[in-house]
Amino acid sequence: MTETLTIARVGGQGDGIAETPAGPVFAPLTLPGETVRAVVRDGRAEAVEIVVASPERVVPVSPHYGDCGGCSLQHWAAGPYLEWKREQVRLALARERIEAEVEPTVAVPPGTRRRLALHARRGEDGRVLLGFKARKSWRLVEVRVCPVADPRLVAALPALSRVAEAFLEHPKSAPTLHVTWTLTGLDVDVTGVERRSGGLSRDAQMRAIEAATAADLARLSLAGETLVMSRQPVVTFGAATVPLPPGGFLQAVPEAEAAMVSRTVGAVRGARKIADLFCGAGTFTFPLATLAPVLAADASAAGIAALRAGMGTAKGLKPITAEARDLFRRPLAPYDLRGCDAIVLDPPRAGAMEQTLQVAQTRAGTVVYVSCNPVTFARDARGLIDAGFRLERVTPVDQFLWSAHVELVGVFRR
Repeated sequence: MTETLTIARVGGQGDGIAETPAGPVFAPLTLPGETVRAVVRDGRAEAVEIVVASPERVVPVSPHYGDCGGCSLQHWAAGPYLEWKREQVRLALARERIEAEVEPTVAVPPGTRRRLALHARRGEDGRVLLGFKARKSWRLVEVRVCPVADPRLVAALPALSRVAEAFLEHPKSAPTLHVTWTLTGLDVDVTGVERRSGGLSRDAQMRAIEAATAADLARLSLAGETLVMSRQPVVTFGAATVPLPPGGFLQAVPEAEAAMVSRTVGAVRGARKIADLFCGAGTFTFPLATLAPVLAADASAAGIAALRAGMGTAKGLKPITAEARDLFRRPLAPYDLRGCDAIVLDPPRAGAMEQTLQVAQTRAGTVVYVSCNPVTFARDARGLIDAGFRLERVTPVDQFLWSAHVELVGVFRR
């Protein structure tokens, strides 16, 4: 049955929410204050028709908007959109009874994302389709343009489709191309290839290598194992040039990375020794080492190896000690962190509860927590606050433009 709904707010996943006698109804691609007509099933609005549009609604810039699942908030004007992201951080903190200054959201421009995860499927006509999943669906939306992506990634889409074809050898394969623009060209790591029947055949590997060579990829790898490398993919962290491991983690947008690094470095200035936990290949390590000696730790042995390789490329840095260690199973204890008067954490979405509890017992006066999940950040912040820290300020960062995803930098002082 078709119902008329008034959208009250936008929820944490980016859908508009209408309050009804039967409970909340989630309406995708709507804005606060809008009146819409929709078919409501199980608390979700389908076939949504905008009756009265919000003055904050703008014309989406992507031809794939509404079908592609990647940009659920592209129809929202920049000001209220960025303020909504700020509010998501405030709400996460409030659930843990935390009050702190939440700064305005740091915006990033379109056309700057250097990492994409592109799904490959074979269409009904036999063509290789490359793109993103549709909203709330496994269906693939073929993408020919992408306003959030670096134009060099968009220009490579036809060549990447030819590379993907070799990985569709088995009917059960659902390959994803993790594409990264580096200083030496495109780095592509492919996952999702069916392995139970023996994995990619030698013939398919050769076809993939030939396509990668024709596309002038810097490197092509399969689930972290290099198939062909014409040039070592490298990135810069501070003054260091670092070889990126196959499938290695890298912040998606250089401008967002720069904003997070500058705030982190500014917060620990004056420290005598700094710990950089969940350090990856050194995103924060090298800028921090311009200030003081750094103890760096991460579970990725490949990331630590890359960090060590980068240590010889920069001059004027303070000593860096790097250790491969699973900080979830074996968090660094106060004894391991002795002498560190500033500690930086940049964990994955699950947060770092066990490591945070150990940090709380140290004598460090400053903790900087970089997070890609306000909910787990707030949970871990509660532990630090209970141990005597004060959350001085939080800066949201809009790394993933027009999505519901929020990143942040939180600064704690004892």
